[in-house]
Amino acid sequence: MDIKVLGPGCKNCVTLEANTKAAIDTLGLEADFEKVTDYAQIAKYGIMSTPGLVIDGKVVSFGKVLKTDAIIELIKRSEAK
Repeated sequence: MDIKVLGPGCKNCVTLEANTKAAIDTLGLEADFEKVTDYAQIAKYGIMSTPGLVIDGKVVSFGKVLKTDAIIELIKRSEAK
């Protein structure tokens, strides 16, 4: 599984990154995790507001800080596909 947090490093982006890492740890998931801060790379995902969360190449959330439990649910849904 490939998980990316998109954002320049603002407080919300840092919080989403921490919550995403906590979700990965809670699930005991083997995942490639990346924090994308480059605006050009973020723009390629077509989001207009950060932070963004990408799981296996698909944008699953943007413009809000998800709690760890919500991220766990998104990961589980992505695994089920």
